[in-house]
Amino acid sequence: MAQLYALGIDHDAEAVYRLMLEQPGHGVAELAEGLAMSVGEIRDALDRLAELRLLRTSPHAEPGLRPVPPAVGIQLLLALRERELRSAQQEFADAQVAALTLLHQHAETGTGRHDVEVLTGLGEVQARLEQLAHEATGPLMSFMPGGAQSRATLDASRPLDTALLERGVPVRTLYQASVRNDPATLEYARWLTSRGAQVRTAAVLPVRMVLFTGRAALLPVDPDDTGRGAVQLRGRGVLTALAALFEAFWDQADGFGTAADREHDDNGLTGQERQLLRLLAQGHTDAIVARRLGIGLRTARRMMAELMTRLGARSRFEAGAEAVRRGWLDRTG
Repeated sequence: MAQLYALGIDHDAEAVYRLMLEQPGHGVAELAEGLAMSVGEIRDALDRLAELRLLRTSPHAEPGLRPVPPAVGIQLLLALRERELRSAQQEFADAQVAALTLLHQHAETGTGRHDVEVLTGLGEVQARLEQLAHEATGPLMSFMPGGAQSRATLDASRPLDTALLERGVPVRTLYQASVRNDPATLEYARWLTSRGAQVRTAAVLPVRMVLFTGRAALLPVDPDDTGRGAVQLRGRGVLTALAALFEAFWDQADGFGTAADREHDDNGLTGQERQLLRLLAQGHTDAIVARRLGIGLRTARRMMAELMTRLGARSRFEAGAEAVRRGWLDRTG
């Protein structure tokens, strides 16, 4: 078999699947030894293979699972990938129709024709931010997801924030809780608060957004690649809705400089751990969970392994069942 990464199976899971086909009697310990992986990594790989339906329960296998034949497994992966691609294509088509319809309606009425404007590239976005910052009189509200911010982003933000704060314009910024692991972003957040800005943190944020109250909001054209540019939105209705979204997250966020997001609830969970369990319970993959939390893939898997240990579970599925039994997911859902 060729490498199966393009079909949604990662390197570790593929290696485990191949070895289980070659050595169907191997248990977890033998698989770990044969692949020079830890027992935890083997169990993670088994979880992912089970999610992809490449394993089936078997009372005769030591892990309780046996691999499906490659002829069956490849067809399953191809069918799953095809469904994902069809779904993505349909979502894009629906979004394209909705966007074109909106633009067409605005063009026909002759009102609000400048309410939606696409800004191409970082240079154009930076120029618009500078213009809006110069004109701003109302509060600036921003979502900064993705955990650690790049040095280029921080350097570009400093003069804009300085100008706003010196003019007495309120500045409120929401970072993800994972920024505490990045010294540069932490230093910038401390600098902001020292100049009078308000900063809070949340485990999960919806999308990068810079909202100049009453004037305009900038959102990325592609949330996964902010270098592609931004969409500027104007109009009372949409700006009011975005401000309400910001307020909802702000009210639930933790004050910067506090240990609130590190504190444990009655179940012994931190804010990040609660969100991780909630995202996993919704069926998201490890990669999506890591991206939503603004942390690395290895960190997300390490956190899940620690939760499994605390729950006394040998797999993510067991962990989910035990978390439900203990009422942990009630807090996260």
